[in-house]
Amino acid sequence: MTACGGSSGSDSSPVTAGKATSDAQAAAIATCTAGEPIRDGRRIRIGSTVAPITSIVANVAGDLADITGLVPEGTNSHTFEPAPSVAATLAKTDVLFANGLLLEEPTKELATENLPASAVLCELGTATLPVAEYIYDFSFPIEGGKPNPHLWTNPPMAKRYAEIVRDVLIRMDPANAGAYRDNAAAYIGKIDALDAAMVAATATVPATQRKLLTYHDAYAYFAKTYGWTVIGAIQPSNFDEPTAKEVARLIEQVREAGVPAIFGSEVFPSPVLEQIGADARVNYVDVLRDDDLPGKPGDPGHSFLGLMQFDYITMVEALGGNASTLQAIDISDVTTDVAVYPQ
Repeated sequence: MTACGGSSGSDSSPVTAGKATSDAQAAAIATCTAGEPIRDGRRIRIGSTVAPITSIVANVAGDLADITGLVPEGTNSHTFEPAPSVAATLAKTDVLFANGLLLEEPTKELATENLPASAVLCELGTATLPVAEYIYDFSFPIEGGKPNPHLWTNPPMAKRYAEIVRDVLIRMDPANAGAYRDNAAAYIGKIDALDAAMVAATATVPATQRKLLTYHDAYAYFAKTYGWTVIGAIQPSNFDEPTAKEVARLIEQVREAGVPAIFGSEVFPSPVLEQIGADARVNYVDVLRDDDLPGKPGDPGHSFLGLMQFDYITMVEALGGNASTLQAIDISDVTTDVAVYPQ
């Protein structure tokens, strides 16, 4: 089946890297660290793709850079096609931070055609994850050739994103190295606090209920880290609606799993998932997000940390746990967020 499956965080299918692919992480790291210092004393110009990455970059860079997000919030980042006008922005960009892992291929294609020769295209996910740890599953089958790219919903991997951003900015803008180091240290401390809070909150969820059926398959790496199980996602790899047969099988899976809730998306409402919840007689919670930040730009919770806190509290409480440790963390930005977030 393409729409669902039984995939625990620890049982998802990583591949064994052959020589042709084993250098992917090393090549991405080399590309990220290839940037030369900005020589004319101007502010560094940064592009970014999905909003969680934009938020991470903004917290490390602070108000020392001009940061422009390229993928509007509330769109499907897997299929988003940037407008030709984005080429003009890319032509003035010094470094573009993308997720990689084949998430934003149309945007990457436009970038490779329009970025200046001196610019850096840094794919944070590809640089973070060894190929042998790629997860392929029901929504991202190995035969499709695209691994699950949602590393940022897993705090230890998001922490690595921040470290890579820090190192790239220090290399390209050494005059502000101290500020980038300080910002990154403070921000990584907050990601570590989020991680610890999630560990504590997970312990309050009954072990038999740490199971996720979601609209979009965005929590595979999260599940592997915290010992949760992803039992399915209703959005197939081709982003069509699941068939009636697939829906019937998902209903049976939910009944067998005994979970009290399943999770939909606030960005992409799903009558199918609502039907599954009603037929399986479980609570349907339709507010999860994977790359659309809560609120509007400028709001206190409109950030990567705000996104993760919101999603984790929603999942923990709906599955019978206590989210007080997550509610207590400080999600405020460590510095001024001056990034442009397209809506």
